[in-house]
Amino acid sequence: MINAGIIGGAGYTAGELIRLLLNHKQATIDFVYSTSNAGNKIHKVHQDLIGSTEMGFTSEINPNVDVLFLCLGHGNSKEFLEQHTFSKDTKIIDLSNDFRLEPDKDFNGNDFVYGLPELQKEAIKKANYIANPGCFATAIQLALLPLADANLITEDVHINAVTGATGAGTSLSKTTHFTWRDNNFSHYKPFTHQHLGEINQTVCQLQHSFNSEIHFMPNRGNFSRGIFATAYTAFEGTLEDAKTLYKTYYEDAAFTFVSDEDIHLKQVVNTNKCIIHLHKHNNKLLVTSIIDNLLKGASGQAIQNMNLAFGLDETEGLKLKANYF
Repeated sequence: MINAGIIGGAGYTAGELIRLLLNHKQATIDFVYSTSNAGNKIHKVHQDLIGSTEMGFTSEINPNVDVLFLCLGHGNSKEFLEQHTFSKDTKIIDLSNDFRLEPDKDFNGNDFVYGLPELQKEAIKKANYIANPGCFATAIQLALLPLADANLITEDVHINAVTGATGAGTSLSKTTHFTWRDNNFSHYKPFTHQHLGEINQTVCQLQHSFNSEIHFMPNRGNFSRGIFATAYTAFEGTLEDAKTLYKTYYEDAAFTFVSDEDIHLKQVVNTNKCIIHLHKHNNKLLVTSIIDNLLKGASGQAIQNMNLAFGLDETEGLKLKANYF
């Protein structure tokens, strides 16, 4: 059994991570660390877990766990690791953006591997430290990987993506209150979202000649979870050429699928899937990509990375049904 520890246990991603680990046949939870909730039952905070666990949050840390998940706010993971020491055998999976970019991946002489399985599964299998990708970054990269791998992104890419309210985390702000979010829609961080760094890094990793712009408009939707992303760019081939390219690239992917039918969010919410749809208009290829921001965009992908790093079946603990009805 894989003995797991979780740091920062009160947020949405930690709640989903706990739920997945409780139902994982090859893993067990050693501790869930939260200084603000120490002594409280986990199901008092993550109320969907009542009846699933009687574990409590703790302020104590076992430095010898097999795997450590960091569910901390961006900028806090590196500081935490600098203040705490873990066994050299402990694998660390960070869900923040602290180690995702090339200039930031080194920690005390050890490199964090970027944990997008569809990009570099073999490297993840050998990794001790894994930087889990961002949610928008996951949906958008999966939309672009086959094009970049074939050196076919020759012009600017235009992306519009909508995320649910859980993408903002549990901390309240004026844009997360129900009265503001309900029946509302808005954009934020236009053209400057922090996940652009990951996206550009991956595209350049696959397509060394890439010198165009990726224009990204993130939006807030009035639903709880999920990301619906559309990306379009120039493409000289036919729609069938594009479908062959994408289906070939993802033929061995455990969770990424290309649909011939139009897609919608309910197909992926509560799953670790990414579903992609392609549409051709004149010389433009439109790629639609959908994921659950808390699962394939965060905790589900973290479990997928754990499975790979420990030599397990990639889908272990992640065979989830969508909340379709």
